[in-house]
Order: sequence, then C-alpha cells, then structure tokens
Amino acid sequence: MYEKHRFAMELAHLSRAWRAELDRRLVNTGLSQARWLVLLHLIRNTGESPTQRELADWIGIESPTLARTLDALETMKMVEREPCGVDRRIKRVLLTEEARQIAVDIAELARELRSEVFVGISDDEIDACQHLFQKMFKNLDACKR
Repeated sequence: MYEKHRFAMELAHLSRAWRAELDRRLVNTGLSQARWLVLLHLIRNTGESPTQRELADWIGIESPTLARTLDALETMKMVEREPCGVDRRIKRVLLTEEARQIAVDIAELARELRSEVFVGISDDEIDACQHLFQKMFKNLDACKR
C-alpha cells in the first residue's frame, strides 16, 4: 500500500519538477508558465486548430482559467480566437505569425530538456511506463462513473 502512495507522490513531484525546470529555462521569454504552455501545445498541434475546450483538456486546466490566459495572449497578439464554422459559439485557437517563432523556440527548449531527462532510459522502459499510465488513466475514467 505504501509503495503505491509513494509512486503517486513521486509521479506528481516529477511532473512539477519537470515543469519548473522548463519554466526556469523559459524565464527569458517573459511568459508565465500558463502562457508558454498554451503556445507549446499550439505549436505541437499539426491538425486543425483546437477549440478552447480541446486546448483546456490537453493542458489539463478548466476552460475559464484558459479563457483568462487566452485573453492575455490575445492582447499580446500571440493568439487569435475565431468562431468554428459549425457552431459560432465554439472558438478555435490559432497562433499568430508573430508568436510562431517564439513557440518554435519554446518547443526546442522543451525537446532539449526531454532529451536530458530521458538519458539512460530505454525505449522499453518508456513503453512500460506508458502502458502503466494508460491503465491508470482507464481506472481514473472508471472512477467518474
């Protein structure tokens, strides 16, 4: 029982420590973690521009929190929100050209950190962890019912 608790605590700590290190490396951008996280997710997206709801889900925050961050990024001319063709109440979030290079730089710093974090860890170990995480996500989804 204790080992499961320790595992959960270490997983949460790892997530916070990883984000804190990336935040430290991105301090010169002048962007808060919430803001650079949005840009990072947008530059990684290769499909259709996400809706605000999709972006909030990807980042793991509530829609009202994201809306405030998007308001600030829109004021900074880094993102635009445009109505979805199907339902004009739904807004898609797009990177502006002005923000594209900043987002590319953020993605590169994130890639460099990821490379450093995974030193000495095999693909098999990563696959095993991803398999474990998927089982845990499935169990968490079952808790919602």
